[in-house]
Amino acid sequence: MAAKIEPYCPSGVYKAPGYSQGIKVTGAQTILFLAGQVSYGPDGKPAHKGDFKAQAREAFLCIKRLVEGAGGTIKNVVKLNTYVLDVANRPAYREARKEVFGDHEPASTLVQIGALAEPEYLIEIEAIAVV
Repeated sequence: MAAKIEPYCPSGVYKAPGYSQGIKVTGAQTILFLAGQVSYGPDGKPAHKGDFKAQAREAFLCIKRLVEGAGGTIKNVVKLNTYVLDVANRPAYREARKEVFGDHEPASTLVQIGALAEPEYLIEIEAIAVV
């Protein structure tokens, strides 16, 4: 039986646009806890230096490839934790997420932080997926 994944927002909780307050999963067989993904090239070095949207898109594509490698799709992603150097980039973040995730809206957290592992990184995204 495949996992059933559905948005979860009981009455009395604000239903936010653009993401789900919660995701309810039943019948899961596999849970993937994905490390923070950044924009890196084939050599492992930072890619798309200075381009926030391109870095966000690449991080989302890394998550997509990881989930697909386990037999799932982007719709199996139930939670995103995103770390950015500047929350003013939130509109570009949403555009990049829409490009990769379409209308799928996992439960999400976005936090501004002071630095990432390399100074060239502008964003890092970790994810949880159920397959």
